[in-house]
Amino acid sequence: MKYVYPAIFEPSASGGYDVVFPDIPRCYTCGNNLINSMEMAEDVLAMTLFGLENDSEPINQPSSLETITCEAPSFATLIRADTELYRRKIDKRAVKKTLTIPAWLNEQAEKAHVNFSGVLQEALKNYLQV
Repeated sequence: MKYVYPAIFEPSASGGYDVVFPDIPRCYTCGNNLINSMEMAEDVLAMTLFGLENDSEPINQPSSLETITCEAPSFATLIRADTELYRRKIDKRAVKKTLTIPAWLNEQAEKAHVNFSGVLQEALKNYLQV
């Protein structure tokens, strides 16, 4: 599921922002700058909505951004969340893969007690930049 909800960003004393979602109880976060606060807001919104979906709890409809009021320097903006993407991101199930490498490389890796799964996972993360 994809969602878009308004959030209120309030500057904090530390130079970052506190973020609340008026339509989603107990959904709030903070960040140390605007970019980090936006990233944290996307993450907490997806996590909270994911939890509500899993628990079959009702999910409030989002308010219109125009109905959200706050005083400057605070501001309201829309934040999106994709709970299906979040679900895949936190899924830690292992998937078996068969691969082929040269025999000489296998021998050297086994002598070095290489964890093949760990090396492959790390290499894929680096290659995919995730």
